[in-house]
Amino acid sequence: MKFRIKHAVITAVNAVAVTVICILTIVGNSMAKSQQYNYTADRWKNDSSEHFAQVSTFFTDDSGFDTDSLNAVRAGLIKELQNASFSVEEGKLPFADAYSSSVGTVTVKGDLIGKSDAELTAVGGDFFLFRNLELVNGAFFGDNDLMQDGAVIDKNLAWSLYGSYEVSGMNLYINGVKFYISGVTEIPDTKPEKHCAGKLPKIYISYDGASSLSMLSDGSETTAEITAEDITDTPVVTGFKGITCYETVLPDPVENFAYNAVKTQFSEEYKDKCSIVKNSVRFSPSARAKAFKKISDYAIVKKSINYPYWENASRLVEFKLSFIYFFRRLIFAVPVVTVIWLIILLIKFLKKKKSAVMRAVSIFIDRRRRDIKEKFRQKKV
Repeated sequence: MKFRIKHAVITAVNAVAVTVICILTIVGNSMAKSQQYNYTADRWKNDSSEHFAQVSTFFTDDSGFDTDSLNAVRAGLIKELQNASFSVEEGKLPFADAYSSSVGTVTVKGDLIGKSDAELTAVGGDFFLFRNLELVNGAFFGDNDLMQDGAVIDKNLAWSLYGSYEVSGMNLYINGVKFYISGVTEIPDTKPEKHCAGKLPKIYISYDGASSLSMLSDGSETTAEITAEDITDTPVVTGFKGITCYETVLPDPVENFAYNAVKTQFSEEYKDKCSIVKNSVRFSPSARAKAFKKISDYAIVKKSINYPYWENASRLVEFKLSFIYFFRRLIFAVPVVTVIWLIILLIKFLKKKKSAVMRAVSIFIDRRRRDIKEKFRQKKV
């Protein structure tokens, strides 16, 4: 009776453990997939059989990394690919990359009475490929556009300016400088993104567009489209070039090739002024379970890096997944220990019944041997 009760309890405990493991796995996968910006490599490679990896680098405000430095990094990455025997077409970037920096809070106006503060980000490269923002209206702008005066805004800003989401092609003004609305996007919809993005509407313009912005020295904004000649006696902030976020998707033929290629570019001059993230594997169960031992790294800020909201959201998910996958690993011990226990019982049983088992095996072999001889004899006849 005790034997049966013991095995019933063990079976029940294992059933509960497996159920909890499945639930934690589903929850973990769902949380990871919600941060779509970390899966740019999958979108980039499309149907390609090659393996790609996404790597992001975030800089301190005083790092000095800017659009001039960017070309040297790109050249360095191309050289890494060539050294690894990748063919590189002249004049064409053999990988996807994007760069951006927060410009700050600005006041945005429309042609009518609409007006709103918004968080402005200067962007370049394949920025919108990495963001995976959902368009409501219009289209994204790009580096190859003839004019760099387009702006992508979110639904909240579109509604504040014009009381509608169908506003692509309409004008908006940032500190008196005119831009046209290229596209309108959905607002962040996952809990981590909502928490980290804040309530301010978002607006994205090109680096050329950011360079065209003018601010009076006393901090007041202009009310109409102006040129530098109109305010020759007033200092103007121009030439916006700073980069605080650089992202790339590179071929990854062997583990960590892409990560090491990026790390090499920043290992000396920017070593203490940047943080490099392996997006493609950051949410893997093994990585998160191991990171649980260093969970304090998420609570203690060691570098003065202002992460963009999408990275902060991913770091928040990383923090939660570290607990989920660590405890999932602990619960795995239940079925693993049970299997080991069953194997030990089986070994003991076989040792105890060794003679009977050997006799049964011997009888089976003899029968098979006789059957083969009989078939052979019948064929001769």
